[in-house]
Amino acid sequence: MIRFNEHNEIIREDAYRAIVVGLQWKEDISRSMDELEGLCEADGITVEGRVEQSLKRPDNATLIGSGKVKELAELCANMDVDTVVFNDELSGVQIRNLEEALNVRVIDRTILILDIFADRATSPEGKLQVELAQLQYRMPRLTGFGKSLSRLGGGIGTRGPGEKKLETDRRHIAGRIDDIKSELEKIVKNRKIQRAERERNEIPVVALMGYTNSGKSAIMNALLSEAAQLQNSSDANKSVESRDMLFATLDAQHRRISLGKGKDFVLIDTVGFVSGLPHSLVEAFKSTLEEVRDADLLVHVVDASYENRDFQIEVTENVIRQLTSKGTPTIMAYNKMDIAEERPIDATGNEAVFLSAKTGEGVGELSEKICEVIFGDMEEICVLIPYDKGNITSYLCENGQIESMEYVATGTRIKGKFKTEDIKRHAWKYIEQS
Repeated sequence: MIRFNEHNEIIREDAYRAIVVGLQWKEDISRSMDELEGLCEADGITVEGRVEQSLKRPDNATLIGSGKVKELAELCANMDVDTVVFNDELSGVQIRNLEEALNVRVIDRTILILDIFADRATSPEGKLQVELAQLQYRMPRLTGFGKSLSRLGGGIGTRGPGEKKLETDRRHIAGRIDDIKSELEKIVKNRKIQRAERERNEIPVVALMGYTNSGKSAIMNALLSEAAQLQNSSDANKSVESRDMLFATLDAQHRRISLGKGKDFVLIDTVGFVSGLPHSLVEAFKSTLEEVRDADLLVHVVDASYENRDFQIEVTENVIRQLTSKGTPTIMAYNKMDIAEERPIDATGNEAVFLSAKTGEGVGELSEKICEVIFGDMEEICVLIPYDKGNITSYLCENGQIESMEYVATGTRIKGKFKTEDIKRHAWKYIEQS
């Protein structure tokens, strides 16, 4: 768990005991509260109790109303907790009022998710994105982050000896936000260069998307393992970390999958989604998720064992609609079938595969479905390539499905299946008429 000191530096602590609090005023929050407890567990917080309040509208001062705050204060004292986690996003004023009334640390769902991301980010880009989201969240809430922010400051870096500490922090954060955005722009430019290189090499891109802990990383490892077996090679060093917990994967992972006969594609494992994902976090990670926008195929991974999977599907599809243009082919991959009580009924209208990344069941079918979609435009032809066009022969052999090859007096006769685009670009003039 993180907190900030008066210099805007992050201070981390380990053990926390908390009560989770939710406000019921629009829709049922039972699933959201269950998820909040899971997020607490993922961040190392022990949940000691759960409180839900029903109101027609949120209370501006404390969210849950003064009467419920008094009850909550007694619970905190009796249960000896040090933290209260709110399911709703709190304003700076609400945080301050609640901390004064409860005499414990108060955080909301957004702070909790940002803390998990801060702990899991490993790449320089991921760390920058998380810091940006943290600062953007903190900026409008400075008045709620402790009494130290009201102290007076002076000297170098201030506009005058009477400048308030609050204003100093605000200017410091604004400057750091600008610096981070500048650094991220450089990373985005580099990614565009890499993307253009893939496009020149005509390598399709497949993006794994889905709710957090649905098994995207496990599926990536299963596809890598299958490709290694087909190629009789060892790709153990290419595997990605896969753990049974929320947000085990944060930084997008890229791996090249080679299934032979020209069937190569880049597989991207993206960050998982969750309901109530902070807007600042979505904005900060938009540069990473832009890769999804240019994907040739989306594989929407669903936890088939979760009873409320339709809710998770809806959350993920809402994010996908924000990121991609309409018409991107999608395969629904219902994972964890080894522990699912029943076979889900797919109502999305997309191609569906039922599998278990853990046991390997259905992984081959998913691989075949992917190939059908991204390599489905292949045509079977017979070409006679002159010997002085050896570069074309090599290209077709590397990127096509060769059925037969024969060396004759005038050149190399090749029969096989090739992409329509490759035929138009390299081989149309050498096609033999049947």
